[in-house]
Amino acid sequence: MPAIPIASLVAAAASAKQNRPLLAVFCLMAGSLLVLFLLPPIPQDQAYHDFADARTILGIPNFWNVISNIPFAAVGAAGLAQCRRDAATTVIFGSIFLVAFGSSYYHLWPSDETLFWDRLPMALAFMAVFAGTIEERVSAKAGAVLLWPLLAIALISLLVWRWSGDLRLYGWVQFFTLVTVPLIFLLLPPKYTGTRYWIAAAALYLLAKLLEYFDAAVYSFLHVVSGHTLKHLAAAAACWAILRYFQTRQLIAYEKIRAM
Repeated sequence: MPAIPIASLVAAAASAKQNRPLLAVFCLMAGSLLVLFLLPPIPQDQAYHDFADARTILGIPNFWNVISNIPFAAVGAAGLAQCRRDAATTVIFGSIFLVAFGSSYYHLWPSDETLFWDRLPMALAFMAVFAGTIEERVSAKAGAVLLWPLLAIALISLLVWRWSGDLRLYGWVQFFTLVTVPLIFLLLPPKYTGTRYWIAAAALYLLAKLLEYFDAAVYSFLHVVSGHTLKHLAAAAACWAILRYFQTRQLIAYEKIRAM
């Protein structure tokens, strides 16, 4: 029986070690999807469309919830102008830009039909962030390949909701990204500087979700602006933090050496 060269064994071991994080991501995706479909269907609560601040100003219904989407357009446009380094980054900032229009459309006429256009660009942005994180921290090749299937899942999740009324897959798109991306950033070494901006983005998005949940309570306390309006501003600030990451990131020294 021919001897196996030691160099081949070392290379195989190194390859297996390198692929371990990618395998862990795939297992986490598969496991979470399995658990998801063991849960009962999640319908859209129609009370979701009842916002605390529904004032009409200058002829615009839900004025502040509409106007507070302007920062998304500004951040998205800046990202598209400055940070189109790859497909994932382009989709991230293109989706952020479209959030301004989809969310404004929804808040002008709140309903399940208009909510679809609010959620679609957000779902695309979540999946693009996930693919970009895999590309940067796990495997450049896998991240680039996974981008398009993940974007397809984002679209399918909204179509499933519209056809069946079930929000489970859309919930997975959003919350799987919110859990997995921070884990990847915590557990795997960075390729670029600026991880603090992703931490800030995660914290601001968590704040946005809390403000959304306490929409009426915030409006009752402040009497000027509602939780949902502040949610838009906090979420746009999270997008700005992501923009700052791409504007300022630098290749870390050991990655520069590896690239030589």
